[in-house]
Amino acid sequence: MNPSKVSRENVSKMTDLPNVGKIVAHDLASIGITCPEDLIGQDPYALYVLFCRTFKEKQDPCTLDVLMSITDFMNGNEPRPWWDYTPLRKKRYGENIIIALD
Repeated sequence: MNPSKVSRENVSKMTDLPNVGKIVAHDLASIGITCPEDLIGQDPYALYVLFCRTFKEKQDPCTLDVLMSITDFMNGNEPRPWWDYTPLRKKRYGENIIIALD
């Protein structure tokens, strides 16, 4: 959902989250995240690694930006577009994220 349309009190399913549509919601379910509350306290980088290993390939780094945005939101912060997290991701994890898939 577009972050500008997110209302925290109306978040009940994954597609109610900022930056999450049907495909991302399906992918999150593949790693065991089936309701918004599952994201509380989660480490977005650990979720990203789990994504990569589950799908057996390195995911686009923007996936990490989305994970950062939704974990941040579920931990009480305002909804923001995923691309707002790109500079923080690059600062925190570098330009090129290396993931061991095994």
